[in-house]
Amino acid sequence: MSRQVVTGIGGVFFRAKDPAALAGWYREHLGVDEVPKDYDATPWHTAAGTTVFAPFAADTDYFGRPEQSWMINFRVADMDAMVAQLEAAGIAVKRDPEAYPNGRFARLHDPEGNPVELWEPKE
Repeated sequence: MSRQVVTGIGGVFFRAKDPAALAGWYREHLGVDEVPKDYDATPWHTAAGTTVFAPFAADTDYFGRPEQSWMINFRVADMDAMVAQLEAAGIAVKRDPEAYPNGRFARLHDPEGNPVELWEPKE
């Protein structure tokens, strides 16, 4: 029997003070569909692409607040257009001024203060 490995991420689950409002924010501003109410509906589908799975040291400041133990990174096709869209909605976005060998990055926070990183992969 061959060695089995996972084929991708099947979901991201985290606690929220107001789950419905936060799900709505992600749907409105980032296009992440809410979990369907029944099995007949289709859940959010992502484009195939690179996914980074990276545990960080417990004392990292990369996520922001010390008590923040996770951060999500979304791939985007057009960083400039996405940032403009978010800023037009009144959402503060901090672009990383450096272009890295693997692409460009920007950072924002959802309404509950969770860090969200945007990544435009370099093709």
